[in-house]
Amino acid sequence: MPISFKIIESTNINTIIPLMLKLTEYKTSEAVLKQRFAEMVTQNYECAGIYDGDKLIGISGMWFCTRHYSGRSVELDHVFIDDGYRKKGLGKQFLKCIYDYVAQKGCQAVELNTYVQNYPSHKFYYNEGFEILGYHFLKKI
Repeated sequence: MPISFKIIESTNINTIIPLMLKLTEYKTSEAVLKQRFAEMVTQNYECAGIYDGDKLIGISGMWFCTRHYSGRSVELDHVFIDDGYRKKGLGKQFLKCIYDYVAQKGCQAVELNTYVQNYPSHKFYYNEGFEILGYHFLKKI
């Protein structure tokens, strides 16, 4: 399998929507995702992809910012690899590519959230050297 890792051009951001529809625990319509991603690409957001040839099989959003406790950082968002490609070492390779990319952009830290019930992801991120710092809360208004 000719696997490659690339930054997805903002003009092609809608190519991630099929994978997002598989991932999203809080079901969001395709139309709403298109609207939100159109806005997100104007707000320090980028997206990395894993490709098997021309087929997009994995994604990770990246929010760039400076935080008082960690300095210049990136927050990974909606990290997802399609079911048939899991358990093949791609996640580790993908994050290595992301670490290299964000370090070139001056980032000193990588952060992320994961769903409480997603135990396999917890183990994966622990093995990647991540530590739990707190809880992520959400209140819709």
